[in-house]
Amino acid sequence: MRSPKLASVVERRLLVNYRVEPDVVARLLPAPLRPQLVGPWAVAGICLIRLGRTRPRWAPEPFGLRSENAAHRVAVEWDGPEGRRAGVYIPRRDSGSAVNALVGGRLFPGEHARARFDVRETAQDLHVGFAGLDGTTRVSVDVRVAREFEGSELFADLGEASDFFRHGAAGFSATRGGDRLDGLELHTDAWRVEPLHVREVHSSFFDDEERFPVGSAVLDCALLMRDVPVTWSPLRPMRAGAPA
Repeated sequence: MRSPKLASVVERRLLVNYRVEPDVVARLLPAPLRPQLVGPWAVAGICLIRLGRTRPRWAPEPFGLRSENAAHRVAVEWDGPEGRRAGVYIPRRDSGSAVNALVGGRLFPGEHARARFDVRETAQDLHVGFAGLDGTTRVSVDVRVAREFEGSELFADLGEASDFFRHGAAGFSATRGGDRLDGLELHTDAWRVEPLHVREVHSSFFDDEERFPVGSAVLDCALLMRDVPVTWSPLRPMRAGAPA
């Protein structure tokens, strides 16, 4: 059965971005994916997203669901029938929604682990944390809206950073079987991001020195999206091979 397109509103999407040594992150990628480089660096990060009014695109908005979600991501590229493609590889998705965990990977692409979220926010300050119920993943992020985009070694300005992530809208997620990647693509005509000042970040994924030796993954920048209407389109699954 073909999965339907979904519509929702990105009430808040927090992108925490790291610059990573390419050979280190390449070990995490199933074939045929390879790191997408910005200068000498690969790009990885955490997406902390609250979705509202999520529903099949044909359904009325009052039937939509609201949920807190997270995805660990790596910017990747691969060779498709029409040439080089770019997007993200998602080794893990987490959700505070039992519905998302139930239907993800079954009725709609993207398997989700269950997590408990802690969110506190004002117009200027934002804390998002979560802990996976399986005990393997913990994240805590504290940021403040900034006037200027600064401090990044990946991107020269906010426009360059925005374009990079806008063109990486196709995401392929790991599945429990390991031989298939579920695909999902975000579409919007209202893409806009704000710069953030990062006060503190803790991530069991990026802080793991067996996965990322000291100095191989460095916090680079953070971006915020708010109140953006989007649609989500399923993509044809991709066969996953062993890392190159």
